[in-house]
Amino acid sequence: MANHRSSLKLIQGTVDILILKTLTQGPHHGYGISAWIRSRTDGDLGIEDAALYQALHRLEHRGLVISEWGLSDNNRRAKFYEITSKGRHQLVEESATWQRYARAVFTVLETASG
Repeated sequence: MANHRSSLKLIQGTVDILILKTLTQGPHHGYGISAWIRSRTDGDLGIEDAALYQALHRLEHRGLVISEWGLSDNNRRAKFYEITSKGRHQLVEESATWQRYARAVFTVLETASG
């Protein structure tokens, strides 16, 4: 019997950092960003289209990404996003905060009972 597990719910604030990290691999269109994240997490994390595009617009407005129209692999017009130097700096800062947060949570979870 196949194991059909559903995606984990994203904790608020993670979409932006996941998008920025994805764009360090090079420019991507929205579907490419979503597919890369799903692939890297073996399907555990997925971003709904509405949340993805809201985040991309927010990141672009903040100057963390830029966009340009181009053709996708299947020759369809698509908007490609690229991380800026400001976005790379933000990614470094947010990554450090997330790593500290994760360490703290794991410390609590790994604490022996009793």
